[in-house]
Amino acid sequence: MSQRTERRGIHVDQSELLCNKGCGYYGNTAWQGLCSKCWREEYQRARQKQIQEDWALAEKLQREEEAAYANIQGAQSHSQAQQAQSQPNQASLATFSKFEEKKTNEKTRKVTTVKKFFSPSSRTAPKKENQEGKTPSPSITRQSSIETDRVSRDFADFLKNLQKPGRDIHKQCRLFIESMANKKDLGAEELSECVQDFYQNMSDRLMTHFKGSSDCVERVMDQVEKYIMTRLYKSVFCPETTDDEKKDLATQNRIRALHWVDIQMLCVPVDEENPEVSDNVVKAITDVIEMDSKRVPRDKLACITRCSKHIFSAIKITRNEPASADDFLPTLIYIVLKANPPRLQSNIQYITRFCNPSRLMTGEDGYYFTNLCCAVAFIEKLDAQSLNLSPEDFECYMSGQASPRRPDSSDGWPQTQEAPGPSSPALAQVYQNLDVLSGLESRQDRVLEGCRSLQADLLAWQGSVEREVHNILEKYPLEICPPAPAAIDAENVETERLPPPLTPQVFAG
Repeated sequence: MSQRTERRGIHVDQSELLCNKGCGYYGNTAWQGLCSKCWREEYQRARQKQIQEDWALAEKLQREEEAAYANIQGAQSHSQAQQAQSQPNQASLATFSKFEEKKTNEKTRKVTTVKKFFSPSSRTAPKKENQEGKTPSPSITRQSSIETDRVSRDFADFLKNLQKPGRDIHKQCRLFIESMANKKDLGAEELSECVQDFYQNMSDRLMTHFKGSSDCVERVMDQVEKYIMTRLYKSVFCPETTDDEKKDLATQNRIRALHWVDIQMLCVPVDEENPEVSDNVVKAITDVIEMDSKRVPRDKLACITRCSKHIFSAIKITRNEPASADDFLPTLIYIVLKANPPRLQSNIQYITRFCNPSRLMTGEDGYYFTNLCCAVAFIEKLDAQSLNLSPEDFECYMSGQASPRRPDSSDGWPQTQEAPGPSSPALAQVYQNLDVLSGLESRQDRVLEGCRSLQADLLAWQGSVEREVHNILEKYPLEICPPAPAAIDAENVETERLPPPLTPQVFAG
């Protein structure tokens, strides 16, 4: 059997989705295959190592500066002792002294700069100056959007049930939001570190209050995350300090260039000709596109979860059996290629940086999100071998010079028995739509013809009615006669039955 006839599906071992450290949690390609917990530990370890190396460098420069200063002091003392002996030697030592002094000043300036960079006072002093010269936090003073107002009201209503702990939680959240307003110049990783530290501290405090009830803590943390990230969304989503926008454009262009990839190339076990399956595919595409409209990382994860469940439903309906992981990933890749979600990389990075880490490490949300990251990584590295194509055909398809056609059964591709007609289901659907449009066009012509006939009949009927009314008015002209005067009771037919009127009578006195 030739290499072309060996159709290899996209297979990812489930162990590859887990953390490389072997902790059992789901890993993430953005964290070099580590889970959020292990990644934070590695990040903190690397950060401490970098700080120690910088301090060592600062101390080394300090020692060199002190040694140079001691040498200069010794040279100056020696020159003063020999000043009376030789005038030329004095001039040369003075020149050398000026050179060494200039060199020492330069080293001192560098050492001072490095020390200031790592000094706590140097980090806090500019913030105080900025606070004096700036207005209050824009996140507090700016006009809140409708969604922000709604989330704030819902958060306040939720905390009312917690009474005293609720007031403390609300206070801590507001203080954190105000502190984040002064950290806009930090990088994305530093911002993520601040948010994750806040999550951890808040979770520890809630665990103490609820006496280890993880369900209550998770419910409160979901509301805290929703409130915090809705308020901080504009400042932390796709920040200017990152290249997320550049990655979004690269991924979008990559997916556009792969528009020719079809179901057969990815070995997707989905029958789009089935209306129920097609409906699930459309819903999955809609859900993954809708992810960009959400602000809270948990809501974005919910969109990914709904998309994945629609994919599993489509596979189950097609194969009449539950879907496996080997069937799910190729279908997810196909859905992403067809949807081309907006700002895909930015949304993945946003979820990675600011989502509650417990959601990404375990549960179905973490599993589906890890698969989405794998799908995006596969699309970025997609080549001719992945699709079982020759490099020449792959380059022709990518450049748009040619379009793939479904090969005959002699080429070794899997074939299904079909009725005569277009070989591609998509092409058959196009022809069917053209037939429907042709029938609609003929029906539209008949309707327009009937409308024109009805319009002519209405005009003729209006003219005939006007002529008939005119003829009647000419034949029986309208005559208006003045009314004849009548008595008050002339029209009263009951007056005959009334008794005669009383006549006055005169009596003698």
